[in-house]
Amino acid sequence: MELHLIRHGQTDWNKERRAQGQSESRLTELGEQQARELGEKLAHIDYDHIYCSSSQRTRQTAEIAFGNRNREIEYRDSLREIFLGPWEGRLYDEIEVEYGDSFHHFWNEPHKFAVEGAESFFDLQVRAMNTLDDIVTNSSHQRVAIVSHGALIKAVLAHIEALPMQDLWRPPLMHNCAHNVIERIDDGKYQIHVYADQPFSSVR
Repeated sequence: MELHLIRHGQTDWNKERRAQGQSESRLTELGEQQARELGEKLAHIDYDHIYCSSSQRTRQTAEIAFGNRNREIEYRDSLREIFLGPWEGRLYDEIEVEYGDSFHHFWNEPHKFAVEGAESFFDLQVRAMNTLDDIVTNSSHQRVAIVSHGALIKAVLAHIEALPMQDLWRPPLMHNCAHNVIERIDDGKYQIHVYADQPFSSVR
């Protein structure tokens, strides 16, 4: 089974450098253009099914990129971004002042990130992989698109590469509307073929 993991387009909160998490933000004009270009780039790929985070920004991205296809879009809460609790909706500059150590951990030592009321990256990775495994196990589809979020997709790819959590943010960057391709292979493992639009080869 082939899974195409796609990050949403640029949002107003991306532009403002505001923490999003599971709070709602909307695509900017650039984000909408990125989603249109994504749809054009992937027009030659015949997806059997499309899964999408239930967040507004991913819904917008999926509808713009794939809305003209005769395919159901299935929305799942479990594909939402890492939950950031008290950080959500606040500017990163403000968070850095109030939560200096945790802010540093988030971007530089994600294995140490722990904020009361927020998910850890370990929790996010478990949720993401459980969702992925559920999609694979309970679906007869051969090729699916999954529209989700940067940290969630990075957590999935880190798991496949068997990277320690401290290396979560290792390049390449998961840019807006980044396209990733992974495959579930016969022994139950996943293999990465495309990472943020670049060819890649790795087996867990």
